Amino acid sequence: MYHYILFDLDGTLTDSKEGIFNCLRYAFEKMGERTPDDAELTKFIGPPLQDSFMEYCGYSLEKAQRAVGIFRERYVPIGKFENAATPGLPELCRRLKERGYVMALSSSKPEDMCQQICAHFGYDQSLSVIAGSPPVGETSKAEVIRETFRRLGIGEAEKASVLMVGDRKFDVLGAKECGIDCVGVEFFGYAAPGELMEAGAVAVVHSVQELEEFILSH
Repeated sequence: MYHYILFDLDGTLTDSKEGIFNCLRYAFEKMGERTPDDAELTKFIGPPLQDSFMEYCGYSLEKAQRAVGIFRERYVPIGKFENAATPGLPELCRRLKERGYVMALSSSKPEDMCQQICAHFGYDQSLSVIAGSPPVGETSKAEVIRETFRRLGIGEAEKASVLMVGDRKFDVLGAKECGIDCVGVEFFGYAAPGELMEAGAVAVVHSVQELEEFILSH
């Protein structure tokens, strides 16, 4: 049975589309670049931002780092709160905590922002650990999961009882690299059709109720 539940942030605990889109548009405009359409912008929700600028826009590392810096000019004071908790998830986290589950956040977003967002929506009351990337640079999902393991004292013997919950293939692949299961969530449709199962998710759920049923039955 699962005992440790690790959550992704954007697209999982929260619907962060509005803030991310607004800050991406701000960054592209300030850099004098063409702003991609919404379908392209959606790809930025989930993976490390620097990697997204390089992969989807063809930016060099230096240019991608500059774009991330401009993005954060707006995201830090404004964009991170243009966001909403996934309906029903704060309540689910409280119920799981009452049942004895140990929960944590494992996000590629900078850790200080993760802490502020989780506190804003009340998730911090349910999470034993909030792990994210350092202030400068970005960390892969696998690296964040390993850091979460370290803080929770999870070793090889406990891995079978750990479940990652995320909405993109990056969550699934990071979990697989660390030797744990991942359930994919399709609350907002940010993953491409079939993306989560193709990456190796043990299941895909479409509602908070389905997620709760999956966790309690495993």
